[in-house]
Amino acid sequence: MTNWTVLPIASMALYLAVGVLGVPWFAGGTSGAGVVSFGYVIGFVLAGAVVGALARRGGDRTPLRTAGTMVAGNLCIYAFGVPYLAVAAHLSLTRALDAGVVPFLAGDALKVLLATALLPAAWAVVRRVQDNER
Repeated sequence: MTNWTVLPIASMALYLAVGVLGVPWFAGGTSGAGVVSFGYVIGFVLAGAVVGALARRGGDRTPLRTAGTMVAGNLCIYAFGVPYLAVAAHLSLTRALDAGVVPFLAGDALKVLLATALLPAAWAVVRRVQDNER
């Protein structure tokens, strides 16, 4: 594994571990594995791995690839967060989707659009600077 994969996993795993140990930085200033949002934190670790692996393969170099990479990351987060929320809060899967996905879709879409616009542009600048240094 390269830094593109290891660093996102390591940073999110550290965030998860320190929060489990009691630092109150999960949603609402909570900590521990018992909070209803903990599944999303687990999903962050997987998302870090997936997004890092896709970025290593150029998944952040063009707008279309960046959008796909960001959507994949969000899906990883929801894949763990929603079922955990359903179990922890005693909700049906439908109610967990309503509570744990629907309110965040607009914000997630905005973040995907921003990343889609900014990351490929940033890589273009990097390429231009590297070309000028040669």
